[in-house]
Amino acid sequence: TMLHIRTALLATVATAPLLALPATAQDAFDLGEIIISGGLSPIDAARYGRAASVVTAQDIQARGITTVQDALRALPGVSVSNSGASLGTVRIRGGESSHTLVLIDGIPAASGGAYSFSGLETANIDRIEVLRGPQSAIYGARAVTGVINIITRDAPLGQTATASVEVGAGTTLSTFLGQRSERGGLSFALTLGKDRGFDNSGDGGEKDGILRKSGTAKGDFMVTEDLKIGFSLRRSVEAIDYDNASGSGSAAGYVVDDPSLFIDRYETTGRIFAEHSMMDGRLTQRLAIENTQLDQSRNAGSKEATTTNAVKYRLSYGLDGAVADADQLVTLLVERQKDSSSTQPTFNPKATSVALEYRGSFAGGFDVQAGLRRDNNSTYGDTTTWNVGLSYTFAQSGIKLHSSAGTGVLNPRYDQLFDISYGPSFTVFGNPNLKPEENRSFDIGATLPVFGDRGSLDVTYFNEVLTNKIEYDGSAAINYSNATGKNKRQGVEIGGTLQATDALALRFGYTYTDARNDKGATEIRRPRNELTLGATMETFGGRGMVSADLRHVSGNFDSEFWLFPSPVTKLPDFTTVDVAARYDLTDRVALTGRVTNLFDKATIDTWGYANRGRAVYVGLNAKF
Repeated sequence: TMLHIRTALLATVATAPLLALPATAQDAFDLGEIIISGGLSPIDAARYGRAASVVTAQDIQARGITTVQDALRALPGVSVSNSGASLGTVRIRGGESSHTLVLIDGIPAASGGAYSFSGLETANIDRIEVLRGPQSAIYGARAVTGVINIITRDAPLGQTATASVEVGAGTTLSTFLGQRSERGGLSFALTLGKDRGFDNSGDGGEKDGILRKSGTAKGDFMVTEDLKIGFSLRRSVEAIDYDNASGSGSAAGYVVDDPSLFIDRYETTGRIFAEHSMMDGRLTQRLAIENTQLDQSRNAGSKEATTTNAVKYRLSYGLDGAVADADQLVTLLVERQKDSSSTQPTFNPKATSVALEYRGSFAGGFDVQAGLRRDNNSTYGDTTTWNVGLSYTFAQSGIKLHSSAGTGVLNPRYDQLFDISYGPSFTVFGNPNLKPEENRSFDIGATLPVFGDRGSLDVTYFNEVLTNKIEYDGSAAINYSNATGKNKRQGVEIGGTLQATDALALRFGYTYTDARNDKGATEIRRPRNELTLGATMETFGGRGMVSADLRHVSGNFDSEFWLFPSPVTKLPDFTTVDVAARYDLTDRVALTGRVTNLFDKATIDTWGYANRGRAVYVGLNAKF
């Protein structure tokens, strides 16, 4: 489901691409239409009341970003932490990593738990869309604090063929082939990435690298003027080196270098769909069948497989005209989902869900979006979730006020529900009576045009409360239980852009997060302050481009797991700078270069785990 949004400052993407701001911060500019997965029904960003951010392919190219987790680091309300190269987790608004639903082309990227980003590349990504705040009323369980939708490249009109290569601290090869006519299109993309990595333990041992192969195929065809069919398929295979966290005594000795450890991971997602329009476009229907499968093994051991299958039917009706142009729109979603896991072959939870969304735009600049969802679960307790988004735009000044509220849920994992044995003398006892975690949230903010139509500033305050959090206690008879208290999170998200000159574009982001558990203690791996500053400048009369990004992180805490009980202590603050450049050798071939962590600063997201130092890359991009 897609939301149409008009963007800000992207008319200059061919010469000076900008990091996209929250959708609400881009409405002062009318430079084309972009897509964001904001609800069951399409909506223009000028009418959207919820908080969202977008990173486009042009942004990715200008800033030399090669992994999705690096693209997410600069976004308001989003925090990325790494336990070495093998595990990259994302938290939105101070929630858990499992509270973020990750989609690839609208399909859940992981089944049964949080998605690990590791080496997920940007080579053939068209855009990354981040919705902040609970989205369970639209997307169901797991969309507790937000949604990340990664949209892969589609074939434009005509024939397209591109290829790129980059070498340095890693090697990446990618290619894209596409063809589109007025009736439909077909595209194929392949990427091979070999990151030579770095020593996760920080002891100067062997490098822990990642080998990733991924491919996507997408197609759609207009059978008649009113009926479209299509499909998407994605497959990725990863081999990931890692080190064990089994040492003791200090942070330096906690992670132990071990060249024999590795993870094999196989990700598969697929969808087939049909869309039908009738009543002169006033009523549209869509039927989709989706599959997500994740197979994973450690050190050539037995493979663990988790699978999610879903059937979704969506109907949209324009109360005052065609769906594409309606100011008053109602959308209904009916969904049937089934999960399975090889670790618990007799456990196959099913859910039947019904969701309803209303979108209304009224004279005078007032807009509303409201959603309600009921999930009937075969195993967990049935849940009801909702969300509301409101916005008001002052016609004379262009100032926009926006606010949203809603709820989100997360069902227990397989291992939290059942007994899981880890060895002859170590067994974790699950709890089949666990309740789903529940999050309640509201935010309020304003979008302000600055320097006329040359810039925009968005400021948003958020407040969230998590109840029934599932906690682990190694000393209890049953190791998993629901917390009785409330986990509270609040903060401020600020984002801005400025087209300072015709050639120079500036960007700014800041997030303050105060996340505390039910005892009032600071939550780990949620930085209190994250600041980003960036600039992109056109050079050589439009043939070249130079970009720089600064990121500062402070007030981050983590547990010292090598001690018992494990104290929570502050991690070192750090500041990094990344630079990138591009020069068009010809109309079809471009030379690229980038340096990450330019000043080779030590950065720590997790106690005991090292992060990468300075890394240099050069590459070529070609189109045919």
